[in-house]
Amino acid sequence: MNDIRRDTPLSAGGSGDIPATPRASILVINCGSSSIKFAVFGARRETLIISGLAERLGSPEARMLWKIDGERHERSMPGADLEAALRAMLEVLPPNLQLLGIGHRVVHGAEEFSGSVLIDDAVLAAVERCVPLAPLHNPANLAGIRAARHVFPDTPQVAVFDTAFHQTLPRHAYLYAVPREWYTRDRVRRYGFHGTSHRYVSAEAARRLGKDPSEIGLITAHLGNGCSACAVDRGRSVDTTMGISPLEGLVMGTRSGDIDPALHEYMAARRGWDLPRIMRALNRESGLLGLSGLSNDMRTLVEAADNGNDDARLAIDVFCYRLAKAISALSAALSRLDAIVFTGGIGEHSPVVRARTAEHLHLLGVDLDPELNAANGEPETGRISKSGARTCLVIPTNEELMIARDTLSVIRNP
Repeated sequence: MNDIRRDTPLSAGGSGDIPATPRASILVINCGSSSIKFAVFGARRETLIISGLAERLGSPEARMLWKIDGERHERSMPGADLEAALRAMLEVLPPNLQLLGIGHRVVHGAEEFSGSVLIDDAVLAAVERCVPLAPLHNPANLAGIRAARHVFPDTPQVAVFDTAFHQTLPRHAYLYAVPREWYTRDRVRRYGFHGTSHRYVSAEAARRLGKDPSEIGLITAHLGNGCSACAVDRGRSVDTTMGISPLEGLVMGTRSGDIDPALHEYMAARRGWDLPRIMRALNRESGLLGLSGLSNDMRTLVEAADNGNDDARLAIDVFCYRLAKAISALSAALSRLDAIVFTGGIGEHSPVVRARTAEHLHLLGVDLDPELNAANGEPETGRISKSGARTCLVIPTNEELMIARDTLSVIRNP
């Protein structure tokens, strides 16, 4: 096994400077039910040192894929669990790394957390209390944290929450029009997700515009297999499309997004389905996949539409219209709108989606430059809009880097 230093010179009770060693680094972990994504960043220059994925954990097909120094590698790990995967990851890290801390993505922090925190037993108990709000995600996040604490017992570990950025929503934005005790007793409210991505790209947009984040208003659209949009006013989230769960809001790869709640009763009566069956359909069989009957992958749908597939074309049209409708609605939350930002796999790489969405946004002054849009943005700024039109930008997200930054900040100032 490589010689990995797991200590940190930072004091446990106060701030400290980044150590002088060039090997000082932060490990980022994103743990799913049967996979772990990981990345290591240099603490000083934020350089990506290694990234990888351990997948199919707990099965005979378990394996680890990683990339370092531009080269891709693969290792079979039959039957490996989370802890075994973390120990295997240790063996492929560059020698003599000094791990200052480990940052964990945690999907749901409810109202318990408005920022990233140093993990201790009390934090773990609070994350556990949020499991009913994210039963598919938080248990896996907790399992990853516990495994990492066992493998790295002396390394500070930090929880970074998808929901935290949206804790600045005003009450009129996060409350649903349901009996008030649903909120006070059952915690029913809009929480929002993709917060780490929205926070990263909104700060990056301000930098590219030459503005301080506190001076501008933005709408950010994170578009991937999961999709959400966010109104960011002076660096703070003031409204977002996802709700108590990631099912609400935009059309997504396999999720329906917004629907009439009476649909549950209607489908139960029509098909005899119970609630879990209906929820499975809305989460896994809907969205682009359900509309097209073909795929949840936008690239596949664009190609199929170009070849005359009407269902694929319709799925894209619905996706783009609903996105434009949400962007228009979110503008009501802002005092000014300096730019619309596209990010995520679709947002960064689909000129077709951006162009079709823009066609519905003429009232906001959106007019894209076809050449810049086709190139996924001007090299320096990411601008895809025509001069004099509403500024639209394409900015690649970097949630792992944002988690690394938060981790370093928290361990320096616990």
